[in-house]
Amino acid sequence: MISTVFATCLMVGTVSVADAALGDQTLRSGMNNSDVQELQQALKDEGYFNFHTTTNYFGPITRQAVRDFQRSAGITVDGIAGPQTFGALGVNGSSSSSSSSSNSSSSSSSSNVSSSDRIGTIQSNGTLRRGAVNSSVAALQIELKERGHFSGSTGSTYGPRTEQAVRSFQRSAGITADGIAGPQTFRALGGSGSSSNATSSSNSSASSSSSSSSQVAGVSASYENVIRTAQAQTGTRYVWGGTSPSGFDCSGFIQYSFNQHGVSLPRTVAEMWRSTTRVSNPQRGDLVFFETRTGPSHAGIYLGNGQFIHSGASTGVTTTSMSNSYWSQRYLGAGRVN
Repeated sequence: MISTVFATCLMVGTVSVADAALGDQTLRSGMNNSDVQELQQALKDEGYFNFHTTTNYFGPITRQAVRDFQRSAGITVDGIAGPQTFGALGVNGSSSSSSSSSNSSSSSSSSNVSSSDRIGTIQSNGTLRRGAVNSSVAALQIELKERGHFSGSTGSTYGPRTEQAVRSFQRSAGITADGIAGPQTFRALGGSGSSSNATSSSNSSASSSSSSSSQVAGVSASYENVIRTAQAQTGTRYVWGGTSPSGFDCSGFIQYSFNQHGVSLPRTVAEMWRSTTRVSNPQRGDLVFFETRTGPSHAGIYLGNGQFIHSGASTGVTTTSMSNSYWSQRYLGAGRVN
């Protein structure tokens, strides 16, 4: 009798887990069920789960994939897939029926937003490419989905699915199919290709004044976007030669942060030092250089108020005070990206 009751309870428990939809329960190391396989597939779609096949087991490989995704998304990096992680992945959660309802509601809501408004949101963060995590990516995915180029749930991460959808749209529009959403893609979507409203707001001014203010506003907006991208990588580990969210060295981190917004920088600190314009009083978005060996050998992005963000060998990506006893003694100067 006892064994019968135990078997019945076990069977009921198993059904409960099996019937759950991805997002209904927090997933962590040691768990073994179909939700784990769905999680692995979602991470695989975004380029973070690289094992040759998906399984039901949440082991070290899955945990590392979750951590890598969390780090890239700028959320708590704990290797546990909970509501915050599911939200960043674009998983609706709750039961499958509730998920369908949510999708329907989301679709209805997105259809109430005009395409031009959505394209304005897409442009707000400048050029978008793989690795970007922001609201512009979500708007881009919705726009591509309505045009038949993006399938599945939408989120805020620019992963392989988004890149492929952008390529598909670019091919259909007859433009360069590089998987990067920049001015050319914005124009094809129906936008102006500008990431700032400064130009239109200054149209009433004299031509030269309008041009000048637009350039200043554009630089400022670009720097703020770079800073947001950089801060989203806080906690990413230091890796010698690293240039991606799986690990950065100091110059790789800076290069990545600027590249996400269409600004190309040299690969080494010394080259960055030579290619930037010296400034005596750094502003937000300027590069600050340090001499840890002979000549410029470490750099970060200035945040204002005496703070800079960088990838330190012992700290990974972190924000540090310029008055820190170690760095203040090694400060070499600041440079502005041209």
